[in-house]
Amino acid sequence: MFDEKRKQTRRTASLRRDSARGVAAEEHAAYPCPAFPFSGCLIEHEHENDGSMIKSGYDVVILGAGHNGLVAASYLGRAGLSVLLLEKNDYIGGATTSQKVFPDYEARLSRYSYLVSLFPEKIIRDLGLNLELRRRATGSFTPYAKNGRHDGLLLSNVDKEVGRKSMIDLTGSDTEFEQLKKFYDLSRVFAEHCWDSMLEPLVAKEEFRRRFDVDDISREAWRSLAEEPVGLAIERYLQNDLVRGLAMTDAKVGLFTHPHDPSLVQNRCFLYHLIGNKTGEWKVPVGGMGGVARELEEAARRSGAEFLTGIRISALGLNGKSPSIEFEMMGKRQTIDARFLLVNFGPNVLAKFTGKPFQPDATDEGSVFKINMLLRKLPTLKAKKYPAAEAWCGTFHSDEGYEQMNLSYEQAAQGRLPDKTPCEVYCHTLTDNSILSPDLSEQGYHTMTLFGLDAPWSLFARDNATVRKEAEKKFLASMNQWLEEPLENCLAVGRDGALCLESKSPVDIEDSLGMYHGNIFHDAPTWPFATTKTQRGTWGVETEYENVFFCGSSAQRGGAVSGIPGHNAARKVLEAMKT
Repeated sequence: MFDEKRKQTRRTASLRRDSARGVAAEEHAAYPCPAFPFSGCLIEHEHENDGSMIKSGYDVVILGAGHNGLVAASYLGRAGLSVLLLEKNDYIGGATTSQKVFPDYEARLSRYSYLVSLFPEKIIRDLGLNLELRRRATGSFTPYAKNGRHDGLLLSNVDKEVGRKSMIDLTGSDTEFEQLKKFYDLSRVFAEHCWDSMLEPLVAKEEFRRRFDVDDISREAWRSLAEEPVGLAIERYLQNDLVRGLAMTDAKVGLFTHPHDPSLVQNRCFLYHLIGNKTGEWKVPVGGMGGVARELEEAARRSGAEFLTGIRISALGLNGKSPSIEFEMMGKRQTIDARFLLVNFGPNVLAKFTGKPFQPDATDEGSVFKINMLLRKLPTLKAKKYPAAEAWCGTFHSDEGYEQMNLSYEQAAQGRLPDKTPCEVYCHTLTDNSILSPDLSEQGYHTMTLFGLDAPWSLFARDNATVRKEAEKKFLASMNQWLEEPLENCLAVGRDGALCLESKSPVDIEDSLGMYHGNIFHDAPTWPFATTKTQRGTWGVETEYENVFFCGSSAQRGGAVSGIPGHNAARKVLEAMKT
């Protein structure tokens, strides 16, 4: 909750919540709304695709009903403001969605984002969200072949000794296991010093650095993760190539980078994967990402927020103090005024409406290849030491050795798909089978998501369909080298004979979600501190336009399913209202 609420604002918010619950308006005496332009006394909830009861003006209009937009709407509605969310799709949630990807089967896959780590517990408490984020028993499984024998490195989330023994089997001693713990202590310490600040205004880099000037490990964490390429720390702490690669994957997922990238974008990516809620653990959302979106939508509705889906924005008026939005819905053109406009998409999309050129950085290019799959059975591994369910329920790494990924990066940078394509796979249903119908679950069906690395947008831009098909074959071949039978043999089959497999390149992701060059962060991840004088003391959501703020992943400290930009945009609006 925000301290900025006033008694009158709370009263109005209560009216809206009661209205959303179906309490008759007659039960409330006439009560003046807060002195906010365009505020209505009571919010009436109509079907999303019927705009007949939409008002001509709102305190806040949010463009995009993804999870960050929903977080912002919930906070602002609870603070007593009138809020309207406009969504181009016919569903709520954006990339945080579960969909029936394969129409012949009752299975709802998390089509884009799929795990949760960065969603602050504070936001969950503030908004009263009923989210269950379930721990995976296995952290990661990395298969390998040694002396003609197949084996795997298994790191457990519930029994450290399993990981220690597995590391001894790989390296001959537990030295690398202890070194891996020391290496991850760096991100743990970094998270301790920075996590709480993610929901606060940005501070200057030097002020942020002083927080680490308390002991040797804190100073080492700052040096290793904020000043020098993370590859140096990986090479300093770890000696085994497979283990080095395992650590490096967190610095590459979604971005086209390498261990010694001078831009340090790999460091920022690494931090975002390891600081969440001070643990960095990625958990399974029960009910899939659709469950997260539904809970957030309900919270926004309880706060009084209104929704319109299936809309197409025609123009944005951003030159005055009060933004305006012109859009079409069901063939009808409407214009709405707002005191504040929150943008839940990237600067590349905003530039199209302003007519100003978009100037991306080289580090903004996305690098991802996503394969969604429905399996009728779990694949059998060549490595027999661990049960298949134990290996598949964590993050399954393939062709992600340190030197192998250096080579795959070099080959992709030369403009061709790598000979060996690094990737990781995750099976949602081994931790949460609620996304399957009872019938499919009883028959042993499972969902799997493959996330490919070193697959930059530039490789697919000229001939997406052809290169996508070639990449799909390569990524499946990467997995098949560890299996007793091809993964394709384990896939469910549709009525038309097609395998239940859906591939998405960075080009596809940009086309579907508007993410620049398929970048799952919208643009390069940012540092958790201010890097310029103008950023100091801001919420990191500001744009060049008055009363227009980013509320999505493209904001400072945005990226992944976190809700952080949505929270910070809401705080900015309430702060601006004071002045």
